Amino acid sequence: MGEYEHILLKRDGDTATVTMNRAARRNSLSAEHLAELLAAFREVGESDATGVVLAGAGPVFSAGHDFADVAARDLMEVRALLRLCTDLMRTIQSVPQVVVARVHGLATAAGCQLVASCDLAVAAESAGFALPGGKGGWFCHTPAVPVARAVGRKRLMELALTGDPIDAATALEWGLVNRVVPDTELDDAVADLLARATRGSRASKAMGKQTLYAQLDRPEEDAYAIALEVMASASQLPGAREGMAAFLEKRRPEWPD
Repeated sequence: MGEYEHILLKRDGDTATVTMNRAARRNSLSAEHLAELLAAFREVGESDATGVVLAGAGPVFSAGHDFADVAARDLMEVRALLRLCTDLMRTIQSVPQVVVARVHGLATAAGCQLVASCDLAVAAESAGFALPGGKGGWFCHTPAVPVARAVGRKRLMELALTGDPIDAATALEWGLVNRVVPDTELDDAVADLLARATRGSRASKAMGKQTLYAQLDRPEEDAYAIALEVMASASQLPGAREGMAAFLEKRRPEWPD
């Protein structure tokens, strides 16, 4: 796997782990950091890994955009920075692998956006989540996009308008994360959820993930139109054929790549 300055990328069996490694800057997302995260997810996306863990080194998961970087930019340059950030979020959702956020400490602004953009999220009890722009001078417009789709309108409004953090238990209740566990159990919980989410045919899973994102926010009629055509096509995949044959023949399936 490639060499990076601001992140760590490692492979352990079928799982790739992308670790934000700017602990001294609270894993703030400078343009260089965002570019490396995007490159890493593209690299992993083209690999044969089945799952990805997104983690942060140090006491904070991610404090969001690096204000030192933002403050030095004019309008066109800030627009380019936000476009880069959006490309990262959309790439996380478009890669064929299942992506799990491993959240400890605070995830604020674009850091909270990262959590909401991952397919799944496991939080330590110490974790906190915030869209703090609401009590400052730069509102969290783009971070609110995936957070809204995770927590719903009223909860988004509370997060975005107050800027106040919520704890891990509230994030679980609101649907921003899938699990909350004691800090000492975080790695085991991430591994367990990822193992269960990556069972079965890899090709089928990849198509399934991408189709879920394609239909999620569309009207029901449009969502069915998309899902119906993809499901019909997917019935011809080797994994689908093997799964049905194994069921009918009462044996364990042997999944193709």
